Amino acid sequence: MPTIGEIFQKYGAAYVRKYRLPSAHLKVIDAIRNCRTSALGGHAWVCTSCGGMHVHYNSCGNRHCPQCQAFEKEKWVEKRKQELLPVPYLHLVFTLPHELNSLVLSNDRLIYNLLFKATWQTIKQIAKDGRWLGAQTGMIAVLHTWGSNMSLHPHLHLIIPAGGLNENGTAWLNTKKKAFLAPNKKVLSPIFKAIFLKLLTKAYENEQLQFFGQAKVYEEVAQLRNLFTTLQRKNWNVYAKMPFGGPAQILNYLSRYTHRVAISNHRIVGLKGNKITFSVKNYKKKDEKGLPKIKKLTLNAFEFIRRFLLHVLPKGFQRIRYFGILAIRNRKTKLRAVQSLLKHQPPAINPLHWKERLEQLTGKDINACSFCGAKTLKVLGFIPQQWIPIGRSPPIQVQIITPEGEFIPFAA
Repeated sequence: MPTIGEIFQKYGAAYVRKYRLPSAHLKVIDAIRNCRTSALGGHAWVCTSCGGMHVHYNSCGNRHCPQCQAFEKEKWVEKRKQELLPVPYLHLVFTLPHELNSLVLSNDRLIYNLLFKATWQTIKQIAKDGRWLGAQTGMIAVLHTWGSNMSLHPHLHLIIPAGGLNENGTAWLNTKKKAFLAPNKKVLSPIFKAIFLKLLTKAYENEQLQFFGQAKVYEEVAQLRNLFTTLQRKNWNVYAKMPFGGPAQILNYLSRYTHRVAISNHRIVGLKGNKITFSVKNYKKKDEKGLPKIKKLTLNAFEFIRRFLLHVLPKGFQRIRYFGILAIRNRKTKLRAVQSLLKHQPPAINPLHWKERLEQLTGKDINACSFCGAKTLKVLGFIPQQWIPIGRSPPIQVQIITPEGEFIPFAA
């Protein structure tokens, strides 16, 4: 099946020639199309038993690359195990209305930051309310910007402990409602809407909003006022559900979302001419288990690339954030106090060597020769990285440089 890297290799140069792209988009295209190819260099081993040669090319490490996230996800899960509490957790999703999409495209960093801020203020307000909890809680939030068809669909996935630390920091309080936030979407949604629109209005008053492309119409005050009126009248979507399983299962559940990209390679089912076919979820139709049915969607290559690039995040933007008792600055104080109150001892950190982690993920022992199975691999040398401008393919003929400085030609 075709991969996103192959799609960028085949159509990326033409797309770049036709459209003027920001440097962040160019870097993503360049990284993904060269990922695990000879362009990024690599290392070579030889089996001293059978003489078989093994070459492994380097990964690009770009956070938008579907091939580079598995390792990062596993490392993230290992670290978060230290912060789990032996209590039920809730899964929530806060979604921005699609009417805001044009503003998002012109103000992605600003509006995504407002989404995090408004969501936390909503949760904090409900948690402090004695009718629901009356305590300090926390949350882990992960930003997604896409729908199943790669359209722009900004939303946050959250997990929240069903309880909190009292104001004095001396006791853990369980929620006063069995499911806490789960049945209260009608409560959460209007609060979230009011807080977000207040923050957005303030940003406009402070002249922080920019208007490009489709958003240029909102330079007219009347048009912007109409948008705000529409947003005020609309019911905003807040999904709330109590996931099953214990804290470890909840963490694995959230990890499905933490290191995802707009589309993974396994969803691409066909590439014919300049048409790309991939699987999407049909939320209007359910299967016998109540899950969305899977259908196929075909786009031309340029539209596919355009949709993929919609979800390139601003430079340095943190898409996973921690709040309240789970905030980074509170881990050694409030979180540790909660763990003590609940008599919970976090598991010891067990950092794996990258070879062990690879074997855990793939079931393959990288120390064993894939030809004869013997664990007799010896380092042969390295392949130097070669910078390949967009529009050129990774080199087919490369050289392995041995520790002694010898050059060995190799067909990539």
